[in-house]
Amino acid sequence: MTRPKIKYSRILAYVLLIALAYVMIYPLLWMVGAAFKTNDEIFGTISLLPKNPVFGAFKAGWVGTGQYGFSDYLKNTFYMVVPTVFFTVLSSVLVGYGFARFDFPLKRALFAIMLSTMMLPATVIIIPRYIFFKNLGWLDTYLPFIVPAALGCFPFFNFMMVQFFRGLPLEIDESGKLDGCNSFVVLKDLLLPLCTSAIFSVIVFQFVWTWNDFMNVLIYISSVAKYPIALGLRMTMDISTEFDWNQIMAMSLIAILPPVIVFFAAQKYFVEGIATTGMKV
Repeated sequence: MTRPKIKYSRILAYVLLIALAYVMIYPLLWMVGAAFKTNDEIFGTISLLPKNPVFGAFKAGWVGTGQYGFSDYLKNTFYMVVPTVFFTVLSSVLVGYGFARFDFPLKRALFAIMLSTMMLPATVIIIPRYIFFKNLGWLDTYLPFIVPAALGCFPFFNFMMVQFFRGLPLEIDESGKLDGCNSFVVLKDLLLPLCTSAIFSVIVFQFVWTWNDFMNVLIYISSVAKYPIALGLRMTMDISTEFDWNQIMAMSLIAILPPVIVFFAAQKYFVEGIATTGMKV
C-alpha cells in the first residue's frame, strides 16, 4: 500500500515542479515569440506563438536606426564588464586572503567597517560618489566601474572570500612555508586552486550585476558612443515616435545570452561555492 502512495506523491511533485517552471519561464518564452510579432499582436494577445510571424527583427534591431547599432553597445558592454569582473576577482581574493590569514593592527575594526558598508544603501552615496568622480575627471568613462573594483570596493565579495579562506586548513600555509614559500606563493600555488568555486561565484555575480546595471551607467555615462546595452536598448524606446517592439524583444534576447552562458558554464562551481562559503567562521 505504501508504494502507490509514494509513486503518486512523486508524480504530483513532478507535476507541480513542471507547472512552477512553466510559470517562471513563461515571460522568457513570451519574449521569444514577441520577437516575431507585430506591435498590434504583442499588445493584443498573451499567446506564445505568433499568428502571422514577422521576420527581420533581429537584423533590423542589430543594425539600429541611428548612428550606432547594437554591435557598438555590445562592444561597449564588454569593455566595461570584463575589466570590472577581472579586478573584482583580483581585489576580493587579496582582501579575503589578508583578513583570513594575517594579523595586523585594527584588523577587527577594519573588518567591521567593511561589513558595515554592506548595510549602507547604494542610493545614499550616489551624490558624493558622483562629485568625487567628477573631481577626478572620470565622468563619461568606465573608470567609475573599473577602479573601485580594483581597489576592493565590493564588501560582499570580500566577505565571501574571507569566509572561504577561513574554511581552508591553516596546515596548507604552514606546509608551504616549510618548503620555503612566501605568502604570495602560498596564495598562488596552494590556496587559489582550492578557491575555484568561490572565484567562479564572484565572476557570475559580478558579471550579471554589471551587465544588467542601468542606474550607475545612466549617471556616469553621457556619450551615446559609450552606451552599454542597457542604455542602448532604452534609447531606442523613444516615446515621441513609433518603434517596433519586436526589435526590442529580439535585441533583449541577444543581450541576455552572455549572462546565461556564463552562468551555465560556471554552474557547477557556482553552486559549490555558494554551498561551501561561510561554513567556517
